[in-house]
Amino acid sequence: MRPPKTRIMHIENKSGSLNGPARIGRVTFNRTGKSLTYLGRTFQSLKGRGFKANYFDVETHEEFWISGPRKDGQDRLYAESTRAVEVDDDVAEEYWSDIRGFAPTRA
Repeated sequence: MRPPKTRIMHIENKSGSLNGPARIGRVTFNRTGKSLTYLGRTFQSLKGRGFKANYFDVETHEEFWISGPRKDGQDRLYAESTRAVEVDDDVAEEYWSDIRGFAPTRA
């Protein structure tokens, strides 16, 4: 049996406003790819039915925009948002080097 597929993704909460809190973190996809988990929360696709969201939390029904991170860092659905996007510690090095293309600095 194959290990579950994981990927670094942008996770933005859309339940309170269009510019909600956002993170870059590693998600795990289920076997069919129709749902994913992040920090113990399970998200299911809205299959195009969401308003400015593409996933929802199956427990709380909060809506989220979840997408692959961009090389230019403009990950939010609305790039003009001034809210910071947090990057999880466990993916920070991979995110900054492999996705954003910044070489790590050596002391």
